[in-house]
Amino acid sequence: MILFFDNRENIIFAVETQKQLSNSDINKLSWLFGNSSLIDSDIIKNTYLGPRAVMVSPWSTNAVEITQNMGINHINRIEKYVKVDQYFKEYDPMLFEKFTELNQS
Repeated sequence: MILFFDNRENIIFAVETQKQLSNSDINKLSWLFGNSSLIDSDIIKNTYLGPRAVMVSPWSTNAVEITQNMGINHINRIEKYVKVDQYFKEYDPMLFEKFTELNQS
């Protein structure tokens, strides 16, 4: 299961969990992501730049460790996606990928 949080500054945080999180854990994540709102959708349509899907970023590893220290369990991965123009090309394709939607896969 993937939960999406929107910080209203063109950034989406995607949180992959092993099971449903409690409301308390969701509130902690919202705080951690700068008071981001949980998005009630399985799909987010727009163009985003983020780490390649097959590669867990070092940022994710640190973010998951922080959540564990906050007492939030069952999180596998957290990634940050930045909204970009569909024609944006100034990124390293070895590290990043452009997504036309964020979803559960």
